[in-house]
Amino acid sequence: MTPMAHAPRPSISFMPWLVAALASLVAPLLAMQALLGSPSPTPWVLVAGPMLALGLMGAGMITSAAAGRFRIGVLMALLAAICLVLAARMMGMPSLPHPVAMSLAFVAASVSFAARGKLFARSAADKGWWIAIVVVAGEAAMLGTAAAMPGALPDWLLVLLPAQWASMAIQTALIGAGTIAAGSALVALAGTAAVTLLVARLLPRRWPYALMFSAWLGLSALVWHYPPPPSQAALSDSGTRPAETGMRTASGFSAPGADRPHAAVAAPTRPAAKAAPHRPRSAQ
Repeated sequence: MTPMAHAPRPSISFMPWLVAALASLVAPLLAMQALLGSPSPTPWVLVAGPMLALGLMGAGMITSAAAGRFRIGVLMALLAAICLVLAARMMGMPSLPHPVAMSLAFVAASVSFAARGKLFARSAADKGWWIAIVVVAGEAAMLGTAAAMPGALPDWLLVLLPAQWASMAIQTALIGAGTIAAGSALVALAGTAAVTLLVARLLPRRWPYALMFSAWLGLSALVWHYPPPPSQAALSDSGTRPAETGMRTASGFSAPGADRPHAAVAAPTRPAAKAAPHRPRSAQ
């Protein structure tokens, strides 16, 4: 009687977890340090949103794709968010004005990003985390380009990015506008997560991809037509002037576009017309 042969154990690769740690923790922390060392630091409310969004995206999407488990991606994204918030608080970020709104933004973004990682794992098996890395790098590059060169990318292109939706939701909570103000971004993140999980469940069928593509375009249109309030406008409404906070005149970290509510900088106003000089009437 021959002994039963043991099935080979699957090899565990630590590379995707290392990349996820670099993308979700190391890169945002280095960016925070660089901003603190700049001559005119930008207020946290203008930069923390994109940094936290990209941190959640790197942790949730890559780990979910590497492990093939949706819950692990959600857990790792929330853990990365907590670590980044604590680190930002140690660096001088003020206390959160709306913790409930921030928590909802974190949960919606984590679920959305982890769902996409789950889809990559189902469609590409053990190579899904490579797709997740490419997607994270691509969206991070586009947000970085919008930050470094405002106006270089069109608004309709940026509003298609789920990372931009997460950035809008997080930034709206940071400026104290509440949950309702970020409703469109939160709905887009939750809707994308639901449709993505449905497509992952229906694989290998191909027709659900059309449903996911249509939902993505529809939710992008929702965010386009009902965007959250821009950060600088909220600071101006609260009575805080840019000169008092070290705010830069053009920051691509806020939602882009100068002629729409997505704008980081308000549209220029026309100067008031000069009054015509008064001419006394001649005596008749």
